[in-house]
Amino acid sequence: MNHPERSLERDTAIEAMLAHVPFDGWTRKALAMGLVDAGMPADEVDLLFPLGVADMVATFCDWADRRMEEAAAGLAETRLSRRVKAVLALRFEQNRAHKEAIRRAIGILALPGNARVAMACTARTIDAIWYAAGDRSANFSWYTKRAILTAVYSATLLFWLRDQSPDDAETLAFLDRRLAGVARIGRLKPPFLTRLASA
Repeated sequence: MNHPERSLERDTAIEAMLAHVPFDGWTRKALAMGLVDAGMPADEVDLLFPLGVADMVATFCDWADRRMEEAAAGLAETRLSRRVKAVLALRFEQNRAHKEAIRRAIGILALPGNARVAMACTARTIDAIWYAAGDRSANFSWYTKRAILTAVYSATLLFWLRDQSPDDAETLAFLDRRLAGVARIGRLKPPFLTRLASA
């Protein structure tokens, strides 16, 4: 699956601008201030992200996916369903300090002109979650698993953005309920869906 251009300079710029996004949004101004913070020339804004704001947001999503995958390598869980939950919990923990930036990013991706970028970002993130959880399926269940997890992750992400409980406790409880709901649905479906829901 295609991903945004990757480079150390772009990753550094995105990470540095996150502190400014809550105040200035996903803008050239926030990026320029982040570049200064990182000791990079502020006039490299257009060179690093020639496609503009959507490119910044897509790069942030890709950067967050890679951070998650790297950290998930150390998870101790072995059962796939538990690893999926653990990977999601890890992702929320990693991004707890960036909630406002993520809220604003979702607003940008919700714009009609960014529908294709939004779909690509979501698909890459869902792939990254399954991959980090250890799923290597290549049959029909590959599509079904991703469709189910997209619904679960999207709902949980929106809940997490409003969650103020310590260590995302309410979000993780919400996630448990969503996963339990998937398992109940799976028991009413053909055998391959039952296996999927309890994988």
